[in-house]
Amino acid sequence: MSRFLSRLGPVARPTRRSVLTAGAGGVAAATLVVGAAGPSEPAVSQDALIAQQVRDEFLHGWRGYVAAAWGYDEVRPVSRRRHDFFAPGHTFGLSIVEALDTLYLMGEDAEVTRCCEWIERHLDPVQDASVQVFEAVIRLVGGLLSGHLATGRPALLDRARQLADRLLPAFAHSPTGMPYTHVNLRTGAVRGAVSTLAEIGSNALEFGLLSRLTGDARYYDASLRAYRAVLARRSALGLLGTSLHVESGRWVGCAAAAPNAPVDSFYEYLQVGGSFLGDSRLTDWYRQLTDAIVRRQAVVSGGRLWFRPVDFRTGRPTGGNRAGELGAFYAGLLAKGGDLRRGAAHFDAWTAVLDRYGVLPEVVDFTTLAAVDRSGQLRPEYANSAFDLWRLTGDDHYRSCAYRWFTGMRGRQRVEGGYSVIRDVTAAVPVPEDLTPGYWFAENLKYLWLMFSATPRFDLRAGLLSTEGKVLEGLRRAWV
Repeated sequence: MSRFLSRLGPVARPTRRSVLTAGAGGVAAATLVVGAAGPSEPAVSQDALIAQQVRDEFLHGWRGYVAAAWGYDEVRPVSRRRHDFFAPGHTFGLSIVEALDTLYLMGEDAEVTRCCEWIERHLDPVQDASVQVFEAVIRLVGGLLSGHLATGRPALLDRARQLADRLLPAFAHSPTGMPYTHVNLRTGAVRGAVSTLAEIGSNALEFGLLSRLTGDARYYDASLRAYRAVLARRSALGLLGTSLHVESGRWVGCAAAAPNAPVDSFYEYLQVGGSFLGDSRLTDWYRQLTDAIVRRQAVVSGGRLWFRPVDFRTGRPTGGNRAGELGAFYAGLLAKGGDLRRGAAHFDAWTAVLDRYGVLPEVVDFTTLAAVDRSGQLRPEYANSAFDLWRLTGDDHYRSCAYRWFTGMRGRQRVEGGYSVIRDVTAAVPVPEDLTPGYWFAENLKYLWLMFSATPRFDLRAGLLSTEGKVLEGLRRAWV
């Protein structure tokens, strides 16, 4: 292991002082001038100017949604049409829920009120629609909870509880406690017996907070039962596979694929959930699994730290050299979990990809950095890690990288009606695929705003965000 670490080169561990000053008033009060940070890092202007740019771009996307798809899940910003995310013919106002706490953090109080009023009048948690449990929890339940924390409006908490009640049959009807992938919100009918780790285990934050706010333990109990079922099926190497049959409890996907999809946020919720909920069981599980991942999956290619998939039973590489942008969050997670050295090294690996393309492709071959899936899906994970690493270290290198990521997105994915995913990040002229995913309103520019705005509405020291970028702790209340 020491030989492996030496190959990464020196990475400074933050002092206690630097970590503490990364809280409110410390890092946030600094002015970023990074012209001398490195030849690949452009000089950027003062924080207030950058924050204004970020806010302007968010509002550009938001206005595109409001004009063309208000009250519907997602906007198609080129054709100016709408898109139903959960089920055809059914809307949950997804982008409204996703944007709620971002608008609050940016001080757009009139828009926050408008969103809350739409939710209270129109969001129906009992629709005759089969929805994906994982997406409904992290997007809708999480968004309603963060909106409630920001505004104090009891109706938002009530909607979150109603929706969670309608999702619980996916857990309760399963013999193992691991949830089915889909549930009909009106009938309680479940389907989807093969579930990935992310689908099984990305609910502890939302369900734990809901149990705390309501005094009803059912939600967090369901989450813990699902976790126990998965952890009981670890291999002798301490690794987990990819997917399980929730009725039989048998493994269906046997590749240990962390940190990539479709297992990514399972590990994130163990570490963040353990901290947020004060549950040492989650923390211990995170550490045990991470030790096994680092021991069996970490690989250095081209001087960069990556994680390769292996057979979870034998530890043998499966032959895959692919890394998805969704896994870029792992740099920040490793650092938050106490391994700053590897977190910084993995962030640098993804920064090399950003240097090459300007906009991160969906999937790369980590041995060559060649884009395997060239699409640009407006993913936020790289910015998420930049935010986490900056908060931990106070190093403006991470804000510089985040700003370059922002300018790449602005330069290649901005369209007249907002922002769009694109077909090929390597194309000289990007071709928009005509969709603004709902998560764009929840995540992408929120991380930049929190890094540059010094907003008084967020506690940088104590703030905590979910995998969908919902602020579940650290919001400072203002009148809305």
